[in-house]
Amino acid sequence: MMMASKRTSPALDEHTAAHVAELFRAFSDTSRVRLLSALSRQETNVGGLAEIIGLSESAVSHHLRGLRQTGIVVARRRGKEVFYRIEDKHILTLFEQGVRHVQQD
Repeated sequence: MMMASKRTSPALDEHTAAHVAELFRAFSDTSRVRLLSALSRQETNVGGLAEIIGLSESAVSHHLRGLRQTGIVVARRRGKEVFYRIEDKHILTLFEQGVRHVQQD
């Protein structure tokens, strides 16, 4: 059993806790996790992502909208095409650590 240190930090405030929960909620859907996996390798457009993970473009767009709203991915327009990428290296690290964690024997 782990003993609490006298120097422990207070619990997270409600605002911070809500944002952390929102971040982890984004990782709670297999389609979003698969999108993040594809985006961890390269910037890609909706059509490319749909082909890679086997979802309709509409479903991919829906998931990307949520990932953009949480700040996990960003969009870049080139002509008529929109390309998506993981914006924050911390998100990429968190994602990769999660994958390594579940792949351990």
